[in-house]
Amino acid sequence: MQRGTNQALQGKRVAILMTDGVEQVEYTGPRGFLEQQGAEVTLVSPKPTGDEIQGFNHLTPADKFKVELDVRDARPADFDALVLPGGVANPDQLRLSMEAITFIRAFGRENKPIAAICHGPWTLIDADLVTGKHVTSWPTLQLDLQNAGAEWTDEPVVVDGKLVTSRKPDDIPAFNQALLSELQSAGQTKH
Repeated sequence: MQRGTNQALQGKRVAILMTDGVEQVEYTGPRGFLEQQGAEVTLVSPKPTGDEIQGFNHLTPADKFKVELDVRDARPADFDALVLPGGVANPDQLRLSMEAITFIRAFGRENKPIAAICHGPWTLIDADLVTGKHVTSWPTLQLDLQNAGAEWTDEPVVVDGKLVTSRKPDDIPAFNQALLSELQSAGQTKH
């Protein structure tokens, strides 16, 4: 794909919602890709602005990342899309934050792109955004997602409306491309 000046997403704002226990590459991979495309990316968390989030490489602690915006201060209207990285502990903790779930639910209500990878789709159950949707995820979430009314398949990336889901770090390239397509089409229908 010819990217030219890599400004396909110039003017787009993307929130990445996460907390401690995030699978590091599922944050850094999509963030780097979105920024290369010209998007402005903000790390949003239930932790206060300036606090650090502990990333993981599977079960091994990795880098720390500064929270750029407390979810209590974040407004979904300020963003064009939402990314939900995985890691087991990250979405498990997000599910306990009513502010985080409300933030996710607002993107669904406003029909804005939501991209969730690995264990990230777990939070979509609490936000009531999977009923009747075709999704994928890390295999251990299959039954949870089906019980919540989703149709689950084992594919690298599944797009259903504005919802993009993927299974694991190996799927990041397909995940990134699907998110890029959703953000580009969202911009075309907006004007």
